[in-house]
Amino acid sequence: MKRRILLLASVVLLALFIPAEAWAQGCAMCKAAVESAEPDQAVFGGQQSIGRGLNVGILFLIPVPYILLFLLFRKKIMGFVKEFANAQG
Repeated sequence: MKRRILLLASVVLLALFIPAEAWAQGCAMCKAAVESAEPDQAVFGGQQSIGRGLNVGILFLIPVPYILLFLLFRKKIMGFVKEFANAQG
């Protein structure tokens, strides 16, 4: 037990000392598009910035893995929900 706690503490401390640039890695194409864009550049025929367009695209892509996981594990999830609802305490 103490070994797990020590390992977890070591990983957390190591993570604190990693520079922010290492944590903020993203798609190279997205980063290049945002860095090379001019502030007043129009995207997709509208008056929005490239960064805003990328953020909206990311928001559309976020739910897909969660929906797929729910569809794959729905029996286990619903079983857990029913067990939780019937719990006494």
